[in-house]
Amino acid sequence: MGTTEMVVPIFILNHLKNKKMSNKIKQALVGGIIGAAVMSIVTMAAPMMGMPKMSQPAMLSMMMGFPIVAGWLMHFMIGIIFAMVYAFFFINIVKKISNNILKGAIFGFAVFIFAQIMMAIMGMMMPMPPMEGSMMLMMVGAMIGHLVFGITVAMFVKEQA
Repeated sequence: MGTTEMVVPIFILNHLKNKKMSNKIKQALVGGIIGAAVMSIVTMAAPMMGMPKMSQPAMLSMMMGFPIVAGWLMHFMIGIIFAMVYAFFFINIVKKISNNILKGAIFGFAVFIFAQIMMAIMGMMMPMPPMEGSMMLMMVGAMIGHLVFGITVAMFVKEQA
């Protein structure tokens, strides 16, 4: 197996040969990166709006025992993975909805629910960072961040004709 195949899954390499799929992958990459960045900005601004301080990269790095740079890389990789899920699977589920903002909000809510389930599972396996502030406000802030992420991804990933 060559080095390219070790880094990039085979199905993505196969899709790169197809122009339509190549465009969808590019849209998902850009949407995932920008979506994760916008989500990070929203959560960084949350304390200015009365919400508790939240930082997904810091939380990821603390849980895994890695430097904060690794937390940022994981945050953006997760954003790209979720954008790929939207581009190749979820977009087919919401294709009857014509409004991209609504599609993105539904996707963002689904990602939020998935993230909460994964955090609960991970919390059983490894130590969780200490939470600061109201848990309810933390959940509201996390939901807003994921809704913004989903909407951003939906704005970048378009249905292919």
